[in-house]
Amino acid sequence: MFDPNGFIAEAVADLRAHVMGKAIIAASGGVDSTTAAVLASRALGENLLAVFVDTGLMRKGEVNDVAQTLKEMGVHHKIVDAREEFFTALREVEDPEKKRVIIGNKFIDIFEREARPFGAEYLVQGTIAPDWIESGGQLRDRIKTHHNVAGLPEVMHLTLAEPLRDLYKDEVRKVARALGLRVAERQPFPGPALAVRCLGEVTAEKIEIVRGACAIVEEEIEAAAKAGTMALPWQYFAVVLPVRTVGVHGDVRAYGWTVAVRAIESVDGMSGRYAKMPHEVLDRISTRITNELPNVTRVVYDVSNKPPATIEWE
Repeated sequence: MFDPNGFIAEAVADLRAHVMGKAIIAASGGVDSTTAAVLASRALGENLLAVFVDTGLMRKGEVNDVAQTLKEMGVHHKIVDAREEFFTALREVEDPEKKRVIIGNKFIDIFEREARPFGAEYLVQGTIAPDWIESGGQLRDRIKTHHNVAGLPEVMHLTLAEPLRDLYKDEVRKVARALGLRVAERQPFPGPALAVRCLGEVTAEKIEIVRGACAIVEEEIEAAAKAGTMALPWQYFAVVLPVRTVGVHGDVRAYGWTVAVRAIESVDGMSGRYAKMPHEVLDRISTRITNELPNVTRVVYDVSNKPPATIEWE
């Protein structure tokens, strides 16, 4: 049986033994990176700098929330505004694998840039087992390029340290609970962020749509779960499709985007089944999205399991 307290002691000791000097950690605010950040902070103290990169692709309120979490946990951190860099790098890119590689390379560029003045030679990441399993290698087929694994550049000037590499999501949550992290139950969020929930080319318009749609999905599902109407799924979000359809706003013809809602039940992220949400919850989500996001004319619900689908659309 997995022992989270035993793992914490082992991980902290291992980081102290192998990280010889200063390190930075890629902090996204999710359960994986936050757990890794606290473990590394315990091991390295002032020799660790947590770097949160504001890509412009984050969820609503994410930047302030991450800063507050790192502050609460006493982790030395810095926020880097790289919104323009990411949108420029992703311009006219539609292929999801290319997006992931571009994002992975851009992250490393920024981390190496931030590491130099701090004097860091190591990069700590919150990589977990499904990341490298799905990224392929050896006899494994590549399902998708995780930006923090196969999306890394061939040449790096920082040495990687990945304390959670052999854990699955349910085990990471146990470690986070043992550490007292308020993000322990937070639903998973992809490293490339909303870029892989914006199918096709990433544009400012589509990112604003999917950011708003994701917020509505989260708010309505969490409210329904709190009211006892439904159980809280493992993961739930929206994507904006590269499909425009005819609709009606008032008595006027509209030609807007299509949003897909996704909610899935899983334990470790390796497999899952779509959540059978009450129709009244779907109705509220659809009504709010089309009312509050005027560029959206159609909302659909994804009833695909994993496999054959993956949890995220890209």
